[in-house]
Amino acid sequence: MRANYLFTSESVAEGHPDKVCDRISDEIVDLVYREAAKTGINPWGVRIACETLATTNRVVIAGEVRLPPSLMKKDKDGKDVINPSKFKAAARRAIKDIGYEQDGFHWKKARIDVLLHSQSADIAQGVDNAADQQGDEGAGDQGIMFGYACRETPDLMPAPIYYSHKILQLLATARKKGDGEVAKLGPDAKSQVTVRYVDGKPHEVTSIVLSTQHLDDSWDSKKVRAVVEPYIREALGDLKIAADCNWYINPTGKFVIGGPDGDAGLTGRKIIVDTYGGAAPHGGGAFSGKDTTKVDRSAAYAARYLAKNVVAAALADRCTIQLSYAIGVAQPLSIYVDLHGTGKGVSEDQIEAAIRKNMDLSPTGIRRHLDLNKPIYAKTSAYGHFGRKAGRDGSFSWERTDLVKALKEAVKTREAA
Repeated sequence: MRANYLFTSESVAEGHPDKVCDRISDEIVDLVYREAAKTGINPWGVRIACETLATTNRVVIAGEVRLPPSLMKKDKDGKDVINPSKFKAAARRAIKDIGYEQDGFHWKKARIDVLLHSQSADIAQGVDNAADQQGDEGAGDQGIMFGYACRETPDLMPAPIYYSHKILQLLATARKKGDGEVAKLGPDAKSQVTVRYVDGKPHEVTSIVLSTQHLDDSWDSKKVRAVVEPYIREALGDLKIAADCNWYINPTGKFVIGGPDGDAGLTGRKIIVDTYGGAAPHGGGAFSGKDTTKVDRSAAYAARYLAKNVVAAALADRCTIQLSYAIGVAQPLSIYVDLHGTGKGVSEDQIEAAIRKNMDLSPTGIRRHLDLNKPIYAKTSAYGHFGRKAGRDGSFSWERTDLVKALKEAVKTREAA
């Protein structure tokens, strides 16, 4: 492990074109879960993989879905087809909440096309029929997923991504409140924070990058910095800003045309922003728009949950966990733990054994343990899926640290044996 170094992570605001698409896709996931609950459909049967494209006053929603009857209608031949009205309404509500009422992208004026279709029978067979053979539903796809936790911040997240998110969250909250000149900022923004580490710990910020849309055409970089700097300093809190810190605020000078009108957006293009800012490996799968039979999402949540509980249990200062799956197979093919030399008298194989003992890592087991069959996903679509506060509605359940005691006991039991 290096002791002294610089590390950088970026975040993007909810109005970034790709994040608009993530939000819409996750609103669709929540819509399907809500409608299933309303109509008495078993939430375990929900299936949705929804992709969104956004450009100038145009949104396209595509993918596959297993729908409750309330989201269907009869076509002219009497066949059941998807009713696009509720999907369009969900997308418009999301765009409005983000704050887009611009000529080039407006929640009311944008054309929205819904191109969802039924789930592939072959994929359904792999997921559903596995339960007949194994007792649990199979994974919705193959792949590798990573979870990570460290002691750099109160939420056990890496400092650069933690503070990059926080800057944009504070600005978005202030913008929506409409207080003063910050209300003239637009929804689209990107942040980037470089942290100097000394003896392996965050010491100071050496560079700050923020590009934010502004609705007043007369503003320049200097004016934008005057408006946003107080929020940046508030977000960084006790983390020192170096005396020679480089500030790059709207370095191109003007940022009026933003969002999907300025750059097309797609679901799933900000997977590093969604996770650990590059401080940990990533398996490559996006989260938004997917129900939790898709292990890209559920197993990544489980891996974060386990890594966070390992660190919260003081078994290590840093922990990376990898899980791997095959489509149609319930249990993970492998569990890998790396404590990065920070284990507190425990080894990686002890942690792996404790994990296997205390959590069923099949898709069924993960969904049950973390209670994931709920409409809780729209709020995950911006400012990271990790390092958030677990909500009373069941959201961010993977951020709980309720496995600490069990992991400690499992490790002690193995040591005694």
